[in-house]
Amino acid sequence: MQSRFGRHVLPESRFALTSLTSLIRQCLGAGLAVVAVGATAQTTPPKALGEVEVSGQSEAIGGLQKTYSGGQFARGGDLGILGRTDLMDVPFSTTNYTSELINNQQGRTIADVVMNDASVRTLQARGGYGDDFQIRGFTVGSRDTSINGLYGLSPATRVPLEIIERVEVLKGPGSLTNGVGPSQSIGGAINVVTKRADDAPLNRVTATYMGERQFGTAVDIGRRFGQDNQWGVRANAAYRNGEGNIDNGRERVSLGSLGVDYAGARLRWSGDLFYVDNKTTNFRPQSAFLAGITQLPAVPDSRSTFYPGAVLSDESKTAITRAEYDITDSTTVYGALGYTDGSSDQNFPTAVSRINSQGLFTVRNGYYDEYNKTTSGDLGVRTKFKTGDIGHTVVLGANLMQRETGFFYQLTTPATGIPSSIYNPSPLPAINFQRGSPSKTAELEQYSVALADTMSFFDDRFLVTAGLRDQTINQKSVNGSVGYKDSAVTPLLGLVFKPIRDTSVYYNYTAGLQAGGIAGPSTANAGQVFAPQKSKQHEVGLKRDWGSLITQVAYYEIERPTSTTENNVYSFGGKQRNRGLELSAYGEVTRGLRAMASASFNDATLVRTANGLNQGNDANGVPERTFNVGLDWDIPGVEGLSVNGRVINTSAMWYDAANRLRMPSWTRVDIGARYATKVAGKSVVFRANLENVADRAYWVTASGYATVGAPRTLMLSAQMDF
Repeated sequence: MQSRFGRHVLPESRFALTSLTSLIRQCLGAGLAVVAVGATAQTTPPKALGEVEVSGQSEAIGGLQKTYSGGQFARGGDLGILGRTDLMDVPFSTTNYTSELINNQQGRTIADVVMNDASVRTLQARGGYGDDFQIRGFTVGSRDTSINGLYGLSPATRVPLEIIERVEVLKGPGSLTNGVGPSQSIGGAINVVTKRADDAPLNRVTATYMGERQFGTAVDIGRRFGQDNQWGVRANAAYRNGEGNIDNGRERVSLGSLGVDYAGARLRWSGDLFYVDNKTTNFRPQSAFLAGITQLPAVPDSRSTFYPGAVLSDESKTAITRAEYDITDSTTVYGALGYTDGSSDQNFPTAVSRINSQGLFTVRNGYYDEYNKTTSGDLGVRTKFKTGDIGHTVVLGANLMQRETGFFYQLTTPATGIPSSIYNPSPLPAINFQRGSPSKTAELEQYSVALADTMSFFDDRFLVTAGLRDQTINQKSVNGSVGYKDSAVTPLLGLVFKPIRDTSVYYNYTAGLQAGGIAGPSTANAGQVFAPQKSKQHEVGLKRDWGSLITQVAYYEIERPTSTTENNVYSFGGKQRNRGLELSAYGEVTRGLRAMASASFNDATLVRTANGLNQGNDANGVPERTFNVGLDWDIPGVEGLSVNGRVINTSAMWYDAANRLRMPSWTRVDIGARYATKVAGKSVVFRANLENVADRAYWVTASGYATVGAPRTLMLSAQMDF
């Protein structure tokens, strides 16, 4: 009898959508010639030792890479046009987190998960406005998180993990593999994979608590049916409400999702619908310090807010469909299409006079309301063949993202604001004007065509991957705003050499892409349009699979152009250079003891600046060193009982480009325990996690702003399968 997974000669492929076919034709018709040489071999089967099967987790759409020893990480993930690949076969540094780690750490958002890697830091704390990240010293916005490989579909603030099976992190620019997101992130990319139904029926209810007095319930139901279980349905719903870790605050989260998939012999298809509705009162503050100060104010109470009474509401409705079809045993077409309709309404307190060394500032109140409607899709064809003893995997793909954004923004008078303090905040000024409706203020269209070829030599011991992506960024003129349209080609050259079994040495040269700019009306070159700017990365690394433990070493250099105005001429004459060394290890040290450890050493320098001001200084907001260590241990002799702990350290860094205000280092310790047992014949898991055990107060810093780290926070849950 044929498996429900069908024939997966090219498991990473997807079905072509005719709605994007015209995009390839237009680009090719315009004279685009993309030439690429290279190859990716079939995934080398990992050693049986430490390998954990994915327990049927929907192989329908390309499947998931096997879970690695210990269950907290996967052996690989999705790399866009390169497909779902084993980490030992790709010339990149990646980290792929599983649902087991998410559940056992009681992760609520992506930020809770990616903080396990020293190369990644979150720029906001629990209870803040949303999720923003820093990878290799560069900011990655929450909206640059892709969902099932598509950019632009994430909610405005954060992606709830109740609907997520895997969180995948690519370090370094990924414009060739994935295209560019709405904010054209440079440092890396984050992709989340939605849940699919297992072969085993699932009925799961989880009760949660986060102190102070925030209670919640989540329901997770999965079924497969039809011939050979070809059809699958996974439904999730969750509701949380109450005070979290901000005094007199309230966080309400409502969500629902439905995932359906079909796994045929040649056709695989999936569809996802999800709805997220959040409302937060007294969210964690985010502000900036007064320019020129050299003394940092003391950290205020981490359970307080600078802006008492501020309210944030956001809502997101999303639909995604993805399919793949095997034309032959060696050629597959794939495609996906997604749409999201999101909105956010908030009080928008603004520090007019920024926070000084005594913690004093002035504040205005107002409204900052927004909507965005985004369509995102990709399309491609992947084929495998041989020329002599050389194996090829050639992919031609295209993607498209269209986004319409509208705003309503208005602040109270007087423009000077009212006096306040981070230690004793004043009530926000009353809003004395009528709230308006957001009107369309921006239209963004991004599309690209990419061609990549992968070549394997010497029985897959030497892999060469090369490709080009032609990316167009079109910021349209709206309501008198200045429009912008231009394109650039970004390359990829990747080499993987396996000198011995289970060891990979790799190199990559790749590029990230950010929108260019238009010289302003007061400059000498007013109106001059600059093409999208490429950030270039060179990286070398070594990966070793020891059977139940994977170790990785990576050294990289990223050069990013920055805009400058010199002698009244606007250009991209500036440059920031980030160099770094990354070390990581994860897996099962011994039976029942799981570990993850990482370190990152950063040298971020302002290489060229306008008129030489601050030239040679350290880039602001980038820590010099970061460290992570985490352990998860099954207690011997007590079946079902496990304990865990995690230490997160971030070194000191400069707040400003002038290197005058130094932000101190901080260390956070988290602990947890869980107990899996049977209650009335039903499987139950009790979990308890305590974050920031010492209740350490610290500043969380990014380039240009700061917020306060979350206080000691207790999280409890009881999960029952029935």
